[in-house]
Amino acid sequence: MDPLKLPFDADAMLAGLRPWIECESPTWDAAAVDRMMDLAAYDLAQMAEIERIPGRMGFGGCVRARFPHPNKGEPGILIVGHMDTVHPIGTLAVLPFKREGDICYGPGIMDMKGGNYASVEAIRQLIAAGMQTPLPVTVLFTPDEEVGTPSTRELIEAEAARNKYVLVPEPARDDGGAVIGRYAIARFNLRTHGLPSHAGARLSEGKSAIAAMARKIIEIEAMTGDDCTFSVGVIHAGQWVNCVSSVCEAEALSMAKTQGDLDDGVARLMALAGEENGVSFEITRGVTRPVWEPDQPGTMAMFEIAKDLARDLGFELTGTSSGGGSDGNFTGFMGIPTLDSLGVRGKGLHTLTEHIEVASLAERGRLIAGMLMRLS
Repeated sequence: MDPLKLPFDADAMLAGLRPWIECESPTWDAAAVDRMMDLAAYDLAQMAEIERIPGRMGFGGCVRARFPHPNKGEPGILIVGHMDTVHPIGTLAVLPFKREGDICYGPGIMDMKGGNYASVEAIRQLIAAGMQTPLPVTVLFTPDEEVGTPSTRELIEAEAARNKYVLVPEPARDDGGAVIGRYAIARFNLRTHGLPSHAGARLSEGKSAIAAMARKIIEIEAMTGDDCTFSVGVIHAGQWVNCVSSVCEAEALSMAKTQGDLDDGVARLMALAGEENGVSFEITRGVTRPVWEPDQPGTMAMFEIAKDLARDLGFELTGTSSGGGSDGNFTGFMGIPTLDSLGVRGKGLHTLTEHIEVASLAERGRLIAGMLMRLS
């Protein structure tokens, strides 16, 4: 049977996806992420051998599912996706699960629970039809991708090393295309140390850590160019408005198309550390996603298969290197053939308008099912 003709039903898939969306799972809430993993484990347990891997470093745990196969244990296909989202608990109040025609809204529905669910449905449809994939299939759902995968990178790399191919159901690109390479991303922790004083009675005696950080943020973001970008997305400081702040902390992100450009950008940023006007500025490196170079032969061979399948589904699949890192950075960097952004179509990821095209659930389910049957 042709896997592209399996009876995928977008409406039924959306109904199955709804509990996943209504189980909010922000990265920093380990208990919430674990509740999401419970739902995924339940859905997968009907088809696979399930392992619950405890979390560490304050993050939630993982779910690993291995499906029955005559060659179980041999190198096969790894599907890797994250279940954490950027949306805090309570987002459902302002971004509820809501369908409007062919659009459905909800926190994490595009990034990336929709793609994860399409992957599970692809495997379910193949099993129901009695179709055996040429290679064993493993699914690994992780809890910390949105903060750079600090606790599970080693696990992902170890699992990828046991397999021949990696599929990543991150959201499709704007044109429905796939990703065949990703830029390098580095994170930084910033801190200024000032001198406290009473902001009303003795303002001139203080040295504001907040003011110093504000000036540094302007300087850092002004370093953005065509080869390397810089942005500051988190800042924490102060407890009392009547005190000149003594400490301010922030987090910065840098992205570059090549490792050389990133290394240069890192060096320029680190050179800003020091002391000025009695306020010190400290920079420490955070997690880094390495460059996944495009046009690797194994990845391009996978992409050609995906393009053929997409044509049979009625659309042209493009492939490009992309920013916005994923766990595909790690597996692609390792040289393991990896195809990313096989997930759902939509818009507004990481915002309060996040939504998907409902029809794309079935489209991507068929595409992933086809990949599972064609890769050998």
